[in-house]
Amino acid sequence: MTLRHLFTAAFAAGILAGGLPLSALAQSWHKLEATGKPTARHESAAAHVDGRTFVIGGRGDRPLDILDHATNTWSVGAAPPSEMNHMQAIVHEDKIYIIGALHGPYPEEEIISHVWIYDPKTDVWSQSHEIPADRRRGGAGLVVSDGLIYFVGGNKRGHNSGFVPYLDAYDPATGQWTTLPDAPRPRDHVYAAVLDGKIYAAGGRLSAADTGDSLSLTIPEVDVYDIATQSWSTTTAPIPTPRAGASAITANNTIIILGGESAVQVPAHSEVEAFDPQTGTWQTLPPMPVGRHGFQALVIDGNIHVIAGSGDRGGGPELSDHWVLK
Repeated sequence: MTLRHLFTAAFAAGILAGGLPLSALAQSWHKLEATGKPTARHESAAAHVDGRTFVIGGRGDRPLDILDHATNTWSVGAAPPSEMNHMQAIVHEDKIYIIGALHGPYPEEEIISHVWIYDPKTDVWSQSHEIPADRRRGGAGLVVSDGLIYFVGGNKRGHNSGFVPYLDAYDPATGQWTTLPDAPRPRDHVYAAVLDGKIYAAGGRLSAADTGDSLSLTIPEVDVYDIATQSWSTTTAPIPTPRAGASAITANNTIIILGGESAVQVPAHSEVEAFDPQTGTWQTLPPMPVGRHGFQALVIDGNIHVIAGSGDRGGGPELSDHWVLK
């Protein structure tokens, strides 16, 4: 069945991705052109605060690129304190938090030891609390819920066999780290998403460059942490396209996984798949026009934005394009 037929069937049923009308997501992607352009990069993060999008980090020293949506113009902000990559950014109280970033050469990159905060209002980076030494890792998922930041999975040895099932809660107000129950399985190169008090870890892999296998050990299972009961479960339906380095967002009561890389193909994945927790099923959404991994998708004013990433598995070609799905 073609993608067009899938959407026709979804429309006939009056539902797509858990009650989402076809008109909301069935439009095709379009490329967003602006004055100026961001720096090509991959293994980067992104965040949106007060009408501006911030593209952060990546392999090597990369500037902080800022898109003002009111003027549709790119500019450059204060440079990050060091190289930072393989991280997911979150926004808390209008500030951008980076936790568990990597830096240094592949395959055993170092982990940045502290939480870093960027304030968009002042264009200033500041070092915050130290991450406990035994809980440091990169390539982990990050979400915020009720004032606490949750840090799931990751790898303590960069791309070598240091993958862990850890889950921590970090209180940015006090600096307190709380060790929570381990996930059912370790995974790194994962982005996390939160919906209705539950944290979803979908995709990712077990990076093991030290054994010669840094790509193929992708994880199909989707693990879900209930914040209220402090318990884990695993969904019945695995992710349709197992991949690592994919981005995860929450939109219209679904968890949407975009892009990624795997051993099954050289080009980065373009797949976009949505999980509906109410029905426990996956739906296929329009694929990205250019596949990519190592990027962070955003939901801005109801639209999905993707910027930068790597066009093939591994380290390139690095992208600087900006696509939007309404």
